Amino acid sequence: MTDWNASVIEEFRANDGQVGGAFEGAPLLLLHSTGARSHEERTNPMMYQAVGDSFAVFASKAGADTNPDWYYNLLAHPQASVEVGTVTIDVTARELDAEEREPIWQEQKVRYPGFAGYEEKTSRVIPVVMLDRR
Repeated sequence: MTDWNASVIEEFRANDGQVGGAFEGAPLLLLHSTGARSHEERTNPMMYQAVGDSFAVFASKAGADTNPDWYYNLLAHPQASVEVGTVTIDVTARELDAEEREPIWQEQKVRYPGFAGYEEKTSRVIPVVMLDRR
């Protein structure tokens, strides 16, 4: 996964935030978070949904039964940044409660049906994290 992420990050930066393959045409950002235990910077490419001036991201981990590491990083260290296109934005992460999560999650499944498939593969509720501009 590390090599795959590295290639997506490289392509993202080389093409002003645009990539091909599975992410072609999808809204993609690079999340810079601090490791929950290591305290080292981590960078993860991921799809997002714009919600006003904020960015909703989805801890789907392709339907695995565990949350992705970046999710735990944000719980431990909510101050982060994102690269969107050629701009870097400081953000603060917050996990959405069920009421706020539901319409955003439903919209993501409509826009990108693969997320509905991830939901079917796991018994956990896939967290939605809002990245609010600081």
